[in-house]
Amino acid sequence: MTPPRPLQLRTLTIAPPVALAPMAGFTNSAFRAICRRYHCGWVLTELVSSEGLARRDPKTLHYLEATPAERPVAAHLYGHDPDVMARAAAVAEALGRFDLIDINAGCPVPKIMSRGAGAGLLRDPERLKAMVQAVRAMVRLPVTVKTRLGISPQRVNISEVAQAVEEGGADALVVHARVASRRHAGPADWAWLARLARERRLPIIGNGGIGTAQDAVAMLRQTGVAGVMIGRAAIGNPWIFDETACLLSGRPYAPPPAAERCAVLLEHLRRLVELLEGERRFRRRMRLTPEQAACLQFRAHLVRAFHGRPGLRELIRRFDALTTLAAVEGAVTEMFAGLDAAGGSC
Repeated sequence: MTPPRPLQLRTLTIAPPVALAPMAGFTNSAFRAICRRYHCGWVLTELVSSEGLARRDPKTLHYLEATPAERPVAAHLYGHDPDVMARAAAVAEALGRFDLIDINAGCPVPKIMSRGAGAGLLRDPERLKAMVQAVRAMVRLPVTVKTRLGISPQRVNISEVAQAVEEGGADALVVHARVASRRHAGPADWAWLARLARERRLPIIGNGGIGTAQDAVAMLRQTGVAGVMIGRAAIGNPWIFDETACLLSGRPYAPPPAAERCAVLLEHLRRLVELLEGERRFRRRMRLTPEQAACLQFRAHLVRAFHGRPGLRELIRRFDALTTLAAVEGAVTEMFAGLDAAGGSC
């Protein structure tokens, strides 16, 4: 296929037009930087409260820590009040470390939706439009919106939502091609992505149903969207972005050797320990040490990194028992050494 055009959002040019989707508990600064290293076009922070940010709450500001290695990076904000969202966006822009402001209108978590935030905004496209307008008037950075097809299969209103977002002045719309009630279950409806790409003037970014680099390329080819966003398929596999970039450009892809993958995973874990150490000052009580918490959080990356390997169930049980950095490093190094010796891959 012809390589896709770079994504142009005001003065910001993004290539390749492939992003890391925001995921709670996963898309922290450490993981974002690694994905960018492997040719991810842009990244988003985890979900950040606009109310906490507007108040300049220290703990909320901590969640917006980012490094130059992650750029371009978007501050991914949620809330229900347009004025508060605008003030929060201004605070994020003033930090000088973000390239975009992304408004979440798709989070399906009930406690967020019940407050009229996240996917709760799908019930009120006019409020979402007012929110985009307020943010657009407050900041110079590109403003994007991430949403879903609707609240439920009986309440698919993405056409109305897309029109409101466009009229509000957003620079792009990211659409997870499932309804909120389905969360991540069931097939993603790419037909809606194709329809939106034809109907709307603003760029449509597709999300949902991407499990491989080939899927990412297929979404671009089949729907005509301006870009794609990869979520769970990147967990434990930041190299999916490199493979996608190669497929899009027609270059051959060579998976990194086991030694490199091992080094990257362990770098990720060490950086995660550092990030959790930084959270100590915001928590009066911590049931686990930062090292223990990092090892537990990292299990999902390890399980996905070794997915498809014989004995995965036993491997999961082994990882569950590892709660120190030294233990995880030893086990991961041992496993990758075995892969090298066997000439295999994860």
